[in-house]
Amino acid sequence: MSLSTFTFVHVLISLIGIASGFVVVAGLLGSKRMDGWTAIFLTTTVLTSLTGFGFPVKQFLPSHAIGILSLIVLAAAILARYTYGLAGGWRRVYVICSMIALYFNVFVAVVQSFQKVPALHELAPTGSEPAFVVAQSVVLLLFVGLGIQAGKRFRSGSLLTA
Repeated sequence: MSLSTFTFVHVLISLIGIASGFVVVAGLLGSKRMDGWTAIFLTTTVLTSLTGFGFPVKQFLPSHAIGILSLIVLAAAILARYTYGLAGGWRRVYVICSMIALYFNVFVAVVQSFQKVPALHELAPTGSEPAFVVAQSVVLLLFVGLGIQAGKRFRSGSLLTA
């Protein structure tokens, strides 16, 4: 497979993971399990992290660290959801780990946007300029807020299947 094809597949999987992740978050906020969407989200997010290691590089990069961390939190989310059935504290583990995994995907999407989109790249060519810091801070605050709400709503009452 050519590098451009591999990149296209990786980006497509990533975008499916992000989109399905937001559907899952909506489900968490509505106390719905979203079984099918959850399977898509977890699968594509694992594949995103795994395919990220397939790019030809000569050194360990920050993206590799994010990929490793993502796979760790995804393993915990998968265990919580499918092995422990969201029982007890595993429900909270699932919510937190799912939110972190989605955050990592969005974080990387923002990084890639600032690297690849010319208008954004002009605002932050090194990724340390105020525009980049503000964008990533907004993303982080959004996820912290959504995560807190999801944790409260998904653990209260009975879960609905959707």
